[in-house]
Amino acid sequence: MSVPPDTQRKAAVFIDKDGTLIEDVPYNVDPQQMRFAPGACEALAELACCPFTLIVISNQSGVALGRFEIGALSAVEAKLHEMFASCGATLDGVYWCPHHPEGRVAGYSQACDCRKPAPGMLLRAAREHDIDLHASWFVGDILDDVEAGNLAGCKTILLDNGHETVWRRSQSRMPTAYARDLHRAALMILHSHERCNATDASRRAA
Repeated sequence: MSVPPDTQRKAAVFIDKDGTLIEDVPYNVDPQQMRFAPGACEALAELACCPFTLIVISNQSGVALGRFEIGALSAVEAKLHEMFASCGATLDGVYWCPHHPEGRVAGYSQACDCRKPAPGMLLRAAREHDIDLHASWFVGDILDDVEAGNLAGCKTILLDNGHETVWRRSQSRMPTAYARDLHRAALMILHSHERCNATDASRRAA
């Protein structure tokens, strides 16, 4: 008997970059200035022990605004792979949105379906990595992250670390849960994963 398609797909943890995974240095593309945010390395070490696909999702409007060229993100991505590896984790993918509707660089100064709070980057990642979005999580530090995750069909965690300043609440911007930092978010995800596995095991045994 064939296995239903959804059971063949993978669950992912999508992670916002600036302010969630690494310390927020505005428009930074210097790998030497990239430092883990509090609890981030511990979170990656925990998540590495479970079969989650780990993907970074990040708006990088500095390209459209002329702060840096898109090629500069290659060094940032390489540094992220190093940082994940230093915690015993594997970075499976990185997705950037270089657009901004008020930018000034031709080709990037536009509205798009990938700039958070739009879910385009998550939808693309799901296609390219065969991800089950409904079994996945998105962790970020602002409500645009939450909205993007919710619109994609993920469960969402908002880090309550003071980075969100515009509290425009709506159903699409309500997180599944709150956490103080990425480590606590990872522990919540793992607890939920274990609970779901236990429930599935009980159903199979019944």
